[in-house]
Amino acid sequence: MNYPWTARCVCGSVRLQASATPLRVTVCHCRWCQRRTGTAFGTEVVFQDSDVSTLGQEPVRYRHHSDESGRWLDVFFCPKCGSNLGFTLEAVPGVRTIPAGTLDEPERLSESGIKVRHVFARTRRDWGDLNSEVEVYERHFLPE
Repeated sequence: MNYPWTARCVCGSVRLQASATPLRVTVCHCRWCQRRTGTAFGTEVVFQDSDVSTLGQEPVRYRHHSDESGRWLDVFFCPKCGSNLGFTLEAVPGVRTIPAGTLDEPERLSESGIKVRHVFARTRRDWGDLNSEVEVYERHFLPE
């Protein structure tokens, strides 16, 4: 696998770099990730924490305690534009996530053969699925 994996916030102030292959991709459907991302799920590329470094401005950290387990999650975000920049978990020491949408080359995930798993499917939102029940456009729709 070619290294590094690079990512950045919307404004480019915070850049992340991972020097190893991701351990996995986790698509989380929990209510916390829905609130954290503002959508139906969070898609996180999981790395060893020691393989991730920050380039540019340091992200800001917010510590959240899970309603379900009581364990902490440290969420990172850009202090300038507010972009979500992943998290670390008390429950899984030594790992650091980078949101898949922040990767400079997200297509590498499709080409990599990296394991993808879905968690907290019990709170999955069907309106987030591409299926015959929803309108799908390759680009933004045009008003009639």
